[in-house]
Amino acid sequence: MKVLVIGGGAREHALCRSLSLDPDVTALYCAPGNAGIAEVAELHPVDALDGDAVARLATELGAELVVVGPEAPLVAGVADAVRAAGIPCFGPSREAALLEGSKAFAKDVMAGANVPTARSYVCTTPAEIDEALDAFGAPYVVKDDGLAAGKGVVVTDDVEAARAHALACDRVVIEEFLDGPEVSLFAITDGTTVLPLQPAQDFKRALDGDEGPNTGGMGAYSPLPWADPKLVDEVMQTVLQPTVDELRRRGTPFSGLLYAGLAITARGVRVIEFNARFGDPETQVVLARLKTPLAGVLLGSANGTLDLVPALNWRDDAAVTVVIASHNYPGTPRTGDPIEGLADVVEKDAPDAFVLHAGTRQDGDAVLSAGGRVLSVTATGKDLTQARERAYTAVGRIRLDGSQHRTDIARKAAEEA
Repeated sequence: MKVLVIGGGAREHALCRSLSLDPDVTALYCAPGNAGIAEVAELHPVDALDGDAVARLATELGAELVVVGPEAPLVAGVADAVRAAGIPCFGPSREAALLEGSKAFAKDVMAGANVPTARSYVCTTPAEIDEALDAFGAPYVVKDDGLAAGKGVVVTDDVEAARAHALACDRVVIEEFLDGPEVSLFAITDGTTVLPLQPAQDFKRALDGDEGPNTGGMGAYSPLPWADPKLVDEVMQTVLQPTVDELRRRGTPFSGLLYAGLAITARGVRVIEFNARFGDPETQVVLARLKTPLAGVLLGSANGTLDLVPALNWRDDAAVTVVIASHNYPGTPRTGDPIEGLADVVEKDAPDAFVLHAGTRQDGDAVLSAGGRVLSVTATGKDLTQARERAYTAVGRIRLDGSQHRTDIARKAAEEA
């Protein structure tokens, strides 16, 4: 089939890489893409938030499946426009994507589905904000109700910092702090059938030791040797299937990728948040471990035939991703710096390690930084220790002036495995 992927980050590069390896994919397009995606897919310009433009492009290309990567186009209704043009689309409708587009909506769905989550208040006035902060106490968890590219959440012991973040938002969700390790679990669904993927863990803080500001994610790993082997089954029964069933009951069926951000607390599994698309950088490690060809699974979701898709097949290998970010990320990142050493990774580390582009652009023969998170260096190995070693060896070959990366991705899990 001919497949069009919408987006231009490392998540979309990971999707395109997997789709390019699928023998059923006869043509692969990406819009707008980036310098790395150009190596595996034909790039086309498009305004990813313009559903009509995306549908027109898909029609012109003869695409038989459109995969919408980022959250903003989904919340803008791009998947609806593609489906209205008669083309199967992997990604939820505008109404269902509110599960990510509004924290308050997600809390309402979880209440209806009896899904375990943190107690919370939705606040719109300074008085409500103060009341909620006082009710929960430190550490304070304050979430912008709308989309914020993974950076709309503040967790702090400083009540003034919490209040300032809350006042800067039109509407906020203030909730109790959930202790315990965090897990990302993706599931592919067609609105009825739910197919869970392998769990991963990502690292949100900018600096080693989980210090520094929140980011979109500085690295990830899979599998989780410390997790209960029954975790996926438990989350399927208590979180994923009930949520999909509740959305269908409401008349807004959710098809596409349902992402559950979970806290494994002393009182059991609790949902921190839902996302309506593959997470970045967890996608990079999860897809690196998936043996089943990807296109047929995504098409099954888009066509409502996921019940006919065989059980997914996984590699025993571990995978680790380390994000290389630009100078001053997650503040105002510096862009336009040349990236060197990419060919060295291909020559010396492939196929065990590979580089997925996030914020890059081509300038003649040069590849330049073009965003905050620039590259996702991903490696596989027989265990997390070997995957880490390979990932950091590859990171060491790449030169980007002023760049930063964490040195402790998956270290603790590897040591305890």
